[in-house]
Amino acid sequence: MADDSNIQTEQRPHMPNPALKSFDKLAGTWNVSGPEIQGQVHFEWLEGGFFFVQQFDLDHNGHKIKGIEIIGYGRSWDGTTSRDCTSHMFDNEGNAFSYTWEVSGDTLMIWGGERGSPSYFKGKFSEDGTTVTGAWSWPGGGYASTMTRVSRK
Repeated sequence: MADDSNIQTEQRPHMPNPALKSFDKLAGTWNVSGPEIQGQVHFEWLEGGFFFVQQFDLDHNGHKIKGIEIIGYGRSWDGTTSRDCTSHMFDNEGNAFSYTWEVSGDTLMIWGGERGSPSYFKGKFSEDGTTVTGAWSWPGGGYASTMTRVSRK
């Protein structure tokens, strides 16, 4: 039997999905404010540029929420890349939620779960990119919020 341990296979380098670069306008620290929510979020690139990371520290109607969210185009075991930009969020209360994200032009969309979900955030970037004004909406509720840039990266 031949020893195949020294055979090297040629592999094409995996590159980040170019659509993820649209998230660069979120990189940095933002204050979040609204009638029901206050706090701060920070977005940064994970080394390699395949994933975008959000850390958050929020107060939603007196409820303190801290956590992390990993955002990107996942690759499955068979090597295929997902069509949508998805995320996995984990918080200090043991919650783990999935979202679908899209940054297109001056619009930020975040759907709870899959694209087209009735639970979503829709926000608009200001012309100078220093604010995102929008609202979360879901069947029977929702709330408005504004993110204001504190620092870039």
